[in-house]
Amino acid sequence: MEASADTPTGSKRKADAPLDDDADARPVRRIKALDPDVVNKIAAGEIIVAPVHALKELLENAVDAGSTSLEILVKDGGLKLLQITDNGCGIQKDDLAILCERHTTSKITMFEDLSSIATYGFRGEALASISHIAHLTVTTKTKDSAVAWRAHYLDGRLVPPKPGQPAEPKGVAGRPGTQITVEDLFFNIPTRRRAFRSPADEFNKIIDMVGRYAIHCEGVGFTCKKAGESSSNLSIASAATTTDRIRQIYGSSVANELITLKSEDDRWGFKAQGLVTNANYHIKKTTLLLFINHRSVESTHFKKAIEQTYNTYLPKGGHPFVYLSLEIDPARVDVNVHPTKREVHFLNEDEIIQAVCRQIEEELAAVDTSRTFKTQTLLPGAKPVDSPQPDGSGNPSKLSATDKRKRRNSNDLVRTDSSERKITSMFSYASASGLSRAGSRDDEPLAIPENIVYDTNDREQVACRLKSVKDLRAEVREDMHHELTDIFASHTFVGIVDDERRLAAMQGGVKLYLVDYGHACYEYFYQVGLTDFGNFGAIRFSPPLDLRKVLRIGAEAEKAAVLSRGGSFDVETVVQKVGDQLIERREMLHEYFTLEISPAGELLSIPLLITGYTPCMAKLPRFLLNLGPKVTWTEEKGCFETFLKELAKFYVPEQLPTPSEAGTEDETPPDIRTRRQHVRWAIEHIFFPAFKSRLVATKSLMDGGVLEVANLKGLYRVFERC
Repeated sequence: MEASADTPTGSKRKADAPLDDDADARPVRRIKALDPDVVNKIAAGEIIVAPVHALKELLENAVDAGSTSLEILVKDGGLKLLQITDNGCGIQKDDLAILCERHTTSKITMFEDLSSIATYGFRGEALASISHIAHLTVTTKTKDSAVAWRAHYLDGRLVPPKPGQPAEPKGVAGRPGTQITVEDLFFNIPTRRRAFRSPADEFNKIIDMVGRYAIHCEGVGFTCKKAGESSSNLSIASAATTTDRIRQIYGSSVANELITLKSEDDRWGFKAQGLVTNANYHIKKTTLLLFINHRSVESTHFKKAIEQTYNTYLPKGGHPFVYLSLEIDPARVDVNVHPTKREVHFLNEDEIIQAVCRQIEEELAAVDTSRTFKTQTLLPGAKPVDSPQPDGSGNPSKLSATDKRKRRNSNDLVRTDSSERKITSMFSYASASGLSRAGSRDDEPLAIPENIVYDTNDREQVACRLKSVKDLRAEVREDMHHELTDIFASHTFVGIVDDERRLAAMQGGVKLYLVDYGHACYEYFYQVGLTDFGNFGAIRFSPPLDLRKVLRIGAEAEKAAVLSRGGSFDVETVVQKVGDQLIERREMLHEYFTLEISPAGELLSIPLLITGYTPCMAKLPRFLLNLGPKVTWTEEKGCFETFLKELAKFYVPEQLPTPSEAGTEDETPPDIRTRRQHVRWAIEHIFFPAFKSRLVATKSLMDGGVLEVANLKGLYRVFERC
């Protein structure tokens, strides 16, 4: 049975209809290339989805051109007219012929350039796409041109402004910069044009997009208004600060509650800065202005993570305002994953989000004590009170939504105020008379800083390009214990527990940890040696020390230890051999490690790894002596690794006797007492803050350097059983 001629192609065959015996005789559909005009219209529909997308592309091109003033004119939500005028560098007349051809750009020349792209537009599709779905006019003037040039485009080509006129650009009067006029957007795609609900909605989207770039592009002025109206809907002066821009666009209620956010991490190759609201401000929907490498993008992952961070600080249903600018190494970012560049992909996304949210939480916690609360009462003229007061009916007054914060369980409440007392402030050393030292009349502080004076020089930083050092850095990253690193990055220092065993306590979340700060300092100083390789400061000796005399002191101490074990040790042979090794390699030691030795054997300086703390100079002879047998001088990577480990050992704070071991505190030698005070101060104010910002906690540190001693939730369970 043959189908009738009017049977539509692709119609369903009825169940009782017989199979067509001549199905094989049907013509086979051939694959053919689409008409270029159809291809261009499809591409334009992907890139320019709405008037706001066309505006975004034009805004970015204008900022790329170095503009300091942008004027936007809109009619019918951008569907009838969308015009942007800038005072940038302009476009050369010779480039106007191919301005709207696809993939014509001044930003890149080869695919590899995408790995280091640092501009907004780069694919050369924006103007081309607009010209296929609208009537496009470009008026531009460079600073070297005597006149401005105006050109009209349609379907990517120059067209005459009126029938019968030439299509070439025409000289006109104009000011420096570029004016792009887009008229009758989607005039040839009626389905797309009918899909827009109202011009007012599209204009609101345009105002929102202009506002985002106005906040981010400091130093650039913006005005945006509807065609035919005298007043501007948005006007931002070029000299306005970021906070003033937010105030003008989002109001004083936001601007008055902003806190500054800054975060960076060389491990993940990013820098973040921005302004976020504190706990006094909240709205029903999160406002996130996210810029990655100065491009406005969207990220659901970032948004969810930020909302979770604020959950603890805002009432139920409350959301923050966040302006965040991320600068990520362009080699780590792929901006070419979305036609409109609305989304980007970058390496270590989870780690970067976590680091930014951690910094937001720290900033919120720092200002949480300054929160303001308001009350609402049925009685007129009532004053705000600290707690609910009964109203005229005897019932408590209603609290505002700000007061209805999410109640936290008791076993989640921990002390995080670092200004509160430390463990060491509660110590009291017993004297021979039985009186506690803490109550004595000559009470002294347990921790004081060193009085150190530093000089500065104009030496430039040296970039380390040695593969061996880069490999050592990679080995540290591969050995990283992520959970412990996060604990150190957000810890609260509790206090020093034992000077002789080098133990300190820190709090991470609801857990209390005992830390071998000797082990932690060793890991930290080794990592500092790798990251600051070739750029160390110097501790200079005046007058210089005799290298061999210092080595002899170390050798004598080593001889006593060897003889106690029944061995033999020739002091002079060891001193001569190690001294010759160090003098022979003095140039390399000075260049890489700032360990300066004169040809005559004078020790002029040793490396300075951290300011505010001086290593124990009693350990200097043993450190120099160990540089002979314990450093692998014959192999580059091994040499750097072993030297830096010996240097880290030298910088680790020494074990100091406690007052009970050195006699009463009054009998403790002044130098030991002073050194203990300096070390205690450095541990709290220098080392642990440095651990928070720079330490990559390794698995070996987790194995023997950190011990969990208490868990608040576990303690609550114990008390409940009691």
